[in-house]
Amino acid sequence: MNKKLTAIIEHDDHGYYAYSPELKGCHTQGDTFEEALANLREAVELYLETLSEEEKTTVFSRSVITTTLDMAHA
Repeated sequence: MNKKLTAIIEHDDHGYYAYSPELKGCHTQGDTFEEALANLREAVELYLETLSEEEKTTVFSRSVITTTLDMAHA
């Protein structure tokens, strides 16, 4: 069964920074969005390999909700 984790990818002048908030310390980067996403997938797979089944259950039971805010320019 596939499980889902959140992928946050931020862009700045230096490229793309990616992380999964459910996995503390699991961060990566890339020159492009696609590279950052691929790097994050690899980092998450490696991170999950280090966890016990109980720890994995805890990780996949966390809920991260993302949304947007509509803001008026000041």
